[in-house]
Amino acid sequence: MKPHDNSHMMKANAILAIAAAMLISSCTMKEYRTDLLGVEVTPDENREYSYTDKKSGYWYGRTHQETTEWWSGWNMAKKRVLSDYRIGVGDSMLDRSEASCTVYPDRLVRTWDNARETFYMVDNLPIIYIELETEADSVTCQLNMERICEVVTCCDNMFFIPHEGEGCILLAPAADCRYVSLADGLKTGSEAGGFILAYGTQDECRGLVEKFRAEGQELLKQRKDRINSLVTEYNPVKSNLPELDRALDWITITMDELITCQQGNGIYAGLPWFNEYWGRDMFISMPGACLVTGQFDVAKEILKDFAKLQDTDPSSETYGRIPNRANLEGILYNTTDGTPRFVIQALELAQYCGDTEFLADIYPAIKTSINASIANYTDEKGYLTHADADTWMDVKRNGIPGSPRGNRANDIQALWYGQLTAGSRIAALMGDTGSAEEWSGLAQTLAANFENDFCDKAGFMVYDHLNTDGSQDIQFRPNQLYCFDLISDDDFKQRVTRRSWEELVYPWGVASLAQWDRQFHPQHENWHYYHKDDAYHNGTIWLWNNGIAMQRMIEYGQVDAAWELFKNMNRQALHEGAVGSLSENADAHPREGQKWVNRSGTFLQAWSNAEHLRVWYQHFLGIRPDLLNGKVVIEPKLPSEITHLETSVKIGDGTLHYKYKDGKVSARLEGCPAELVVLPVSGQTDSPVFEGVGFCRPDPLDSYPCFETYHETALTY
Repeated sequence: MKPHDNSHMMKANAILAIAAAMLISSCTMKEYRTDLLGVEVTPDENREYSYTDKKSGYWYGRTHQETTEWWSGWNMAKKRVLSDYRIGVGDSMLDRSEASCTVYPDRLVRTWDNARETFYMVDNLPIIYIELETEADSVTCQLNMERICEVVTCCDNMFFIPHEGEGCILLAPAADCRYVSLADGLKTGSEAGGFILAYGTQDECRGLVEKFRAEGQELLKQRKDRINSLVTEYNPVKSNLPELDRALDWITITMDELITCQQGNGIYAGLPWFNEYWGRDMFISMPGACLVTGQFDVAKEILKDFAKLQDTDPSSETYGRIPNRANLEGILYNTTDGTPRFVIQALELAQYCGDTEFLADIYPAIKTSINASIANYTDEKGYLTHADADTWMDVKRNGIPGSPRGNRANDIQALWYGQLTAGSRIAALMGDTGSAEEWSGLAQTLAANFENDFCDKAGFMVYDHLNTDGSQDIQFRPNQLYCFDLISDDDFKQRVTRRSWEELVYPWGVASLAQWDRQFHPQHENWHYYHKDDAYHNGTIWLWNNGIAMQRMIEYGQVDAAWELFKNMNRQALHEGAVGSLSENADAHPREGQKWVNRSGTFLQAWSNAEHLRVWYQHFLGIRPDLLNGKVVIEPKLPSEITHLETSVKIGDGTLHYKYKDGKVSARLEGCPAELVVLPVSGQTDSPVFEGVGFCRPDPLDSYPCFETYHETALTY
């Protein structure tokens, strides 16, 4: 390409650059809490980070790494369109490993002696802005060509065509000024202020570049204001523990990254490879992602959009189900638990917002889901039946379930009970008294049978599932902690809680199987011995189960024990792995020579973040709205390390202001006409059942079958 000569505009662009800098400076004069959340990362740490555009795109990378990984770079609608880029000033390219780097919630900043790079994304637009500040005369941006199949020049623009996706990438100077095209990028004057990357058709890309040149600083300010509002207007928290405050802010913000409108409204299951909507994951995540953060309208739209995707074919084997997975390629209904959670979350949302109009919109889907299960999927005792891999422990390899739990898993029965009771209450609100009474009666029958069939009162465990022949499975898994609403014996539930904590809950999270089980796999990924899917639900830590484990301990007065696990997760978000994020998985046992375990799975998992936030607001702070009954109850159970804190939470159309000091909580509701009930603060409680309780510690068997065969050439996916 010939040099694109816009010298007649150079002076104007220089003025625009100065004006933009002045606008940025004026923006920073406002006190942004997000500006105080910067996490400095060293080259040795080289941490992961991510941003989304809240629609279909995300960027994932490492702070100091230039070589790319499989999922790194720019992903648009599940297509990997760009793996990475490099920048240069003057005649030399900059080395990321030599930069100082700070990750902020809205931007990433790398600084060298002679340059400063700031990476931005834009809300709802496929634009990346790479701002460059330098005293050098010129700046360069080179794209990694690994995922580029062709470069096309058209109308003096340089378009990069990815192998995946149907669009193209336009690389352009941030200001409309002279540039020279390279084989893999552009070189332009430093007065351009950096580079813009836009994705779409050629015409769309041109339009996006012009839009950003004209409105870029306002678009960046809008994004920054939105992110800042998540921790100032919606969920500000200030306590005597700055580390707690920072962790909650970051986890709230990275959780919000995953709330998108890629395919209707929804919540990504996780990054980097679950940037799609999973019904199960989404409704597990909804309380922590949307309810405790006050995003009630978003939650309503998610429920409405997923109701439209229900299987309404009476002849289908999944009739009545809400999708397990909805992505741009299609819809799958291959899970039993997503549908009960859909109904349960509809009721919980109504309790938070006080609105019943949206329930009328989705009530036909709720009614169909319950009646279809009654007619087609329940047995003579009222249990909900399902296939081996139709629970959250769903992995299959070569068509074989990795942890078969058919045909009546304990947590599925708890969810079915929740679906019936929530459905009954919603039916009553809708004036459908016949359904309300029928479903309530079925729930009572289910509970009466469950305690008799599932509870080992002598062994202090809830059987994981009933097999098809009615026999009871005795593998010790965390699923039993979800079943307490079906059990009346409180002493038994306390002892199940203690045993689960000591046999499943490590300082780094909750294992999916007890280590004394010969099917246990100490590490998630140990490719010389086994495929990772074999370990996925057979020992591997799942951070989302931390939520229910902490909840049960808090309910029984073991607040300080739960707090230790909570703090460990805060440390991960701030100091380990992906900045501000909680991972999907971790090893159950540390590797040789290590004192802590490796993280694994997705680096940012929705239900890990969400369950952490849910437990904080609903159980440590004890905030439980029920606006359907005109009431908000606060039952605080705070650890001894917290001496004072202030926060506020959106409830209904108003705000709950919450203050803890001198061992007491004071609260007031503003703009929400509900009765406020504040119970006394209770922290750690002495109990003979929990005397001396502690985390599970690695104590492996002498041998496990998974280590019987060593593969000289490591296994692969």
